[in-house]
Parts: sequence; structure tokens; C-alpha cells
Amino acid sequence: MEYDYIIIGSGFGGSVSALRLSKKGYKVLVIEKGKWYKAKDFPKTNWNFKKWLWIPSLRFFGIMKLSVFKHIAIISGTGVGGGSLVYANTLPTPKTAFFNSGSWSVLNDWETELKPYYAIALRMLGATKNPKLFDGDLGLKRMAENLDIKKNFDATRVAVFFGKPNQTVKDPYFDGEGPERSGCNFCGACMTGCRYNAKNTLDKNYLYLAQKNGAEILAENEVYDVQTIGSANGSQGYEVSLKSSTTFFSTRKKIKSKGVIFSGGVLGTVKLLLKLKMKSLPNLSDRLGEDIRSNNETLISVTSTEKEKNYSKGIAIGSILDTDENSHLEICRYGEGSDAWKLAHLPYVTGSNVVSRLFKVLAKLLKHPVAYFKIYFVNGWAKNTVVLLFMQTLDSTLKFKRNILGQMTSSVSTGKAPTPFIPESINLVKAYRKAINGVSTSFALETIAGIPSTAHILGGAVMGKDKTTGVIDKDNKVFGYKNMFVIDGAMISANPGVNPSLTITAIAERAIDRIPEKT
Repeated sequence: MEYDYIIIGSGFGGSVSALRLSKKGYKVLVIEKGKWYKAKDFPKTNWNFKKWLWIPSLRFFGIMKLSVFKHIAIISGTGVGGGSLVYANTLPTPKTAFFNSGSWSVLNDWETELKPYYAIALRMLGATKNPKLFDGDLGLKRMAENLDIKKNFDATRVAVFFGKPNQTVKDPYFDGEGPERSGCNFCGACMTGCRYNAKNTLDKNYLYLAQKNGAEILAENEVYDVQTIGSANGSQGYEVSLKSSTTFFSTRKKIKSKGVIFSGGVLGTVKLLLKLKMKSLPNLSDRLGEDIRSNNETLISVTSTEKEKNYSKGIAIGSILDTDENSHLEICRYGEGSDAWKLAHLPYVTGSNVVSRLFKVLAKLLKHPVAYFKIYFVNGWAKNTVVLLFMQTLDSTLKFKRNILGQMTSSVSTGKAPTPFIPESINLVKAYRKAINGVSTSFALETIAGIPSTAHILGGAVMGKDKTTGVIDKDNKVFGYKNMFVIDGAMISANPGVNPSLTITAIAERAIDRIPEKT
């Protein structure tokens, strides 16, 4: 065998797997379809579509991908380091309800079991509390005071190095074994890629250390097939087929491995496994593609009319407000100049059908022509705008499956279809708009089609007691196959209601901890 483990994807699950398996003595290869990005490679603003967006057909090989389905629009990350390149650094721990719901709840006392692994994940990701609040955060604090829930407001815990701004120092996290780092300057550009070496992306911790332990990383390659060797259950290993993801014509190759770990995120892992189930891996559970969750999110933008403020200053998400026992609100920002999102926005309206919503959009434009003219043509969008990220622990699920063209499609599985028109979210948008004297807009898809957006798609290969209730067992092993695992957001088996990166990291730490040292 060429490798002991091939890891498909380099996000939070794949990066943890690479480090821990290489430290256990295994020969590891990580395959990532995105590109390597160093600090100097990230775009200065999101107007640089080629470095911001992942659209290979247009020769755009950036760090963010937008995928639109019938019921949900999904923002995800690409590149070595996966979602850590584009995420907002925020590392909350879910509330108790997460650990006691979903298909995994009967398999373990998860809150107790995962506690030490959360601690490891926080240390590895360099988690610390945001030390500075800026205009957007202060607006959220004012809103909390107006709603008499100030006690529920707090600064976020984030994966950012807060040294002296722009000053480079030796590795502050791993006793000098990690790379040099520079202090955060609060430019707000975390989600277009940190150009100042302050964001604790996975290429600066797990992947960096994994390479020092001998793990190999193969970027700009995409896996299109995984077949068993010899026995049907994979006990004799696997043959992984891959091709270039950034060239039209490339030599396809096959690599053998004793084990395979799927870590491509929901959109990568579930899509690939659905394809493999049809031929190469027919024993995969029929539950594959079920239990897709979106955190019940809405993403609504509010643009302030107060000229003296700068809402782009700070870190991507600097503050958080628990609005009730099931919901919370965060404000997200982009760096000054990253105004491209305004091209995808319309005035924020709600309504039961597209005709009524479009009528309301027209009415708003006619009623407030100067305000909307400034949003689209005059003021810097990022400097004056925050995106309100609303999340809930309340549960509903989708199902992903392949159509006759081989593309993934969505359908409602349990509960109601996701919606951008959540009453609690609507009220909070109004309250924040009042707090900063603002005007609200939202993604055109939400206004026109009623399709909500999420940056946290989860599930599709969830845990269960057997293959009738899940795709993997409580140790992330794929039912029906030997030495095969799913370790990424697809494994998340309940609705965390918070940013899930820390939880994915903690569960990944536990999963690999249960694999013995190589003998």
C-alpha cells in the first residue's frame, strides 16, 4: 500500500485527522481540491472574484463557494485549510440540547465525553476572547440594552492571534514548533482571507504540524472514485481515483491506501458518497443524504446612515447576543472596500409569496430612494454595513440525493422547509436597524425565491446505532466498510445552533484518539 490513510478534504475534520494519524506513525496523504493560499495570496477585497470565489468553469479558484439548492443557499470554503480560510473564526460551545438530540443522542453521554476534546480543540485553534468592540458590536450592545437583555451580550471567543498589531513574533502557540505569527490589526477582512497572518487557519496549526510529522498534502486535486481492493468490505484496502480540479485536461491517477477518511464537508463528502453508493460502495447506508441541517439561519444586512461610523473595523464576528433559549444573533463584517455583496442584495422584505415580496421591494425603493441609492452607488457597503447572522437550535432537516444528471438536489425530510422569514429574526432585524439608524437588505434569492442562506450546512452522514439509523457509528466508522471514516460537518447529528467549527474539531479529535498507534 502507498499510504495508511488517504484523507479527502483539508478542513477541520481532515486537518485534525492528518496531524493525529501522522503522530501515531501512519503514512498520510491529504487530498484537497482547492489551492494553497498564503497571506500574500488572499484578495484585498471581494471584488477580486478570481481569488475570492470558487467557480472553476470561469477559472475562478478562490476560497469561497456558493451553492444554490431548491431549499437552501450554502456558503462554504475551499483551499488548503478548508472552511478555516473563509470562516469568521468564532468558536462557541453548543448548549446542552445539542448533545441530547438527534440520531446520536442515544449512543453516548456526549456532553461529558467530548468535554476534554473541546479543551484540546480550543488550545490547538488558539481560542481567545475578542479584546475590542467596534461600531458594529456597540450597535448590538445598544440593541441588547433596548431589549433589556444586556446580560446576554458578550464578546466572542475566536481563533485569532491578538499580539501587537502587524508585529511578527515567533510561534506563540506550540513551543516554537509552529509558524511565525503577526498581531491582528482589526481590519475586518477575516472572511476574504487574512492577509496579515493573524487568523489561526488550519494551515498554521493542525496542517502545519502534520506536515512536520510527515503527512503529505496534495492540493488542486479532486477524488472522483473510491473502490475496495480484494474484499468487498475494504478490509484489504482501497484504490482512490483523482484528477486535477484546476485544469481542463489532466492525467487521472489512482492511489492505494489501507484506509480512507472523508473530510470534504457536506457538499464534498455527501455528494461523493452518493455517487459511490451507486456502484463502487453499494453497502453504504440508505440513510446517506438524510438529516441535513442548516442551523435554522438567516443572513440579513443592515446599512447604517451614520457617516461618521466605520462598521468594517473589528474582527469578522466580534460579539454575540443570546436572544432567547433557542436563538442567538451575531454581527458579521467585511473589510473596507469589500463591497461586492451589494450586487446580490435587494431591500429586505417579508411575505408569503414572491409577488407580494416584489411589490414590497418596489414600494421600499420608491419610499426611500435616497437611502437605497447611497447603498448601491455612493457609500462603501462594507464600511457602513453589518450582516446579522441569526441561528436557532430548533430542528428541521433536509435530504440530499442525486438526480439523473448526477447533481445533488434537496427535499424536505422532517419539519418545515427552511425559511428566511423567521419571526424572531424579523424582530431582531428591526431592533438592530433602530439601534444603528440603518436600512436593511438581504440576498436576492431570499427576497425573490424565499430561499434562506447558511454558512453552516451539516449532516447527511450522521451517527446511528446501525446502518438503519445512521451512516457512521459513534466512532465515525462507516457502516459496511473497514477502516473507512466520515470526519467533517457531514457527521454532525443534531442541530448545534451555533457556529460548528469547534464542535467538528472536538469530535474529530475524539474519533482519531480511538485509532491505535501504528505497530
